[in-house]
Amino acid sequence: MILEDSLETAPLPRYTRRPFPPYRYVPGKTPHPVRDPAGHSFNRPPEQPPEFNPEDWRSCEQYLYGIDLFNHGYWWEAHEALEAVWIAAGRKSGTGLFIQGLIQVAVAHLKKHQGFGDTAQRMAKEGLDKMKHCRSPCLGIELDVFRSAVTLYFSGKRATPVRIRLADLD
Repeated sequence: MILEDSLETAPLPRYTRRPFPPYRYVPGKTPHPVRDPAGHSFNRPPEQPPEFNPEDWRSCEQYLYGIDLFNHGYWWEAHEALEAVWIAAGRKSGTGLFIQGLIQVAVAHLKKHQGFGDTAQRMAKEGLDKMKHCRSPCLGIELDVFRSAVTLYFSGKRATPVRIRLADLD
């Protein structure tokens, strides 16, 4: 049985006005965004917020853009955007571990899209495990809703990829 949540299929708001890249990077199918001269981010230095205060997540453009990318299937690009926030938050901090978990769930989506189901399930589980210490909501994400959606999608009981609706911004 495949479950769908009508909230998950409703149009999501954009959290930034930044344009999306011209294509979604899929290894082996599109040019590598950074290494290939035809890549959409070739010769562009990565953005790095100087710091990330979890109380100020609503005003962190890089975090919000990472969520926009995630929600629209730009999973590799979401990983890159969120990695900068992860570093700024402190990789081993509680917030850093949460963001690392989001990154792993984005990678899991990309792996599932590529047909690597076992790797995708493992990455999704590892991502959710990184979030176990967090209280909901965390950085605007209702964790029970997110965990349930990730679990259902990667177990095959949900057809559509996970999308994140940030609390307090809709």
